[in-house]
Amino acid sequence: MQSKQLRNLVLTALFSAIGTIGGSVMEFSIGAAKVDPMQHLLNLVSGVLLGPWWALAQAFLTSLIRNLMGTGTILAFPGSMFGAVLVGLAYRYTKKLWLAGLGELIGTGIIGALVAYPVAKWLMGANGALFLFVPSFFLSALVGVVIGYGLLKVLLRQKRFQEFNK
Repeated sequence: MQSKQLRNLVLTALFSAIGTIGGSVMEFSIGAAKVDPMQHLLNLVSGVLLGPWWALAQAFLTSLIRNLMGTGTILAFPGSMFGAVLVGLAYRYTKKLWLAGLGELIGTGIIGALVAYPVAKWLMGANGALFLFVPSFFLSALVGVVIGYGLLKVLLRQKRFQEFNK
């Protein structure tokens, strides 16, 4: 296995572990919305550092482990995977961090929320209105993106980190 592939595999596993634990620890309410920004922060970081497919793997693994442990819901899958892929694609083709953040907001806050609605209705029997999913998902993604953006701005300026990320 090449060293870059091994690095990506290890970082994906590390980010999945952080997301599994952090998703249970770092949550709070803003109004009626429950905000759990850790997954969105990790989607941004993994999408930028590893690319869309490793970010997708990280989002899937984190969602799967949290569901198996009983600390997540089935909504974690659409709520994380679309954003992770869009972050990775946006950053890969533009190298602009703000567009990667926008990818998470659109992928999770809009697409993920729209896909989560029929999943919640069909698999969970939830009768909530569609308009409740988008603000909740979007706000959670926004908090994660703001934190992740600040973290990446600092990391990407470090010379040592730039050499590591080649």
